[in-house]
Amino acid sequence: MSVIYIKNMVCTRCIMAVENKLNKLKIPIEKITLGEVILKEKLTPEQREQVENAINPLGFEIIDDRKSRIIQKIKTLIIELVHNQDNAIKTNLSDFLSKELHHDYNYLSNLFSEIEGTTIEKYFINQKIERVKELLVYDELTLSEIAFQLNYSSVSYLSNQFKKVTGLSPSHFKKIGQNRRKSLDEI
Repeated sequence: MSVIYIKNMVCTRCIMAVENKLNKLKIPIEKITLGEVILKEKLTPEQREQVENAINPLGFEIIDDRKSRIIQKIKTLIIELVHNQDNAIKTNLSDFLSKELHHDYNYLSNLFSEIEGTTIEKYFINQKIERVKELLVYDELTLSEIAFQLNYSSVSYLSNQFKKVTGLSPSHFKKIGQNRRKSLDEI
């Protein structure tokens, strides 16, 4: 027997939709409840891929474990923070994440580093730099406005961090443009 957790499975219609897909794939089900499917046997990697391919178009996704859920929440909070300027935090990142996720920051930091192979701070910086790249390509804001929007203390601090991460100055990047950007899932 094994359990899979499914994101966005929040109503009886959702349960029926997932159950229907699993039955079509001939995956033996023990029990289905909101957000959780108990299987009679463990999924093979091929079956897991089939399940993901079947449920993803319906707006569902498999969440592997508690640690993965925490990692995903950290990433989501950081992405929202960087891409929604209205969410500018009035405290430091560590306090913000600890408060939002109800865990000690040392635990979150160690877990993130262990699973992702990078620190939360580096992930945050990389997200900010990707946002800077996006705003530079759009060419609607000055570097000073971008620095202000992303809560950098100065344009020079933003420029130095940008060059450290990308190897290019913001002005040089602006000249070469879009081909140097990464999608959010590649960061």
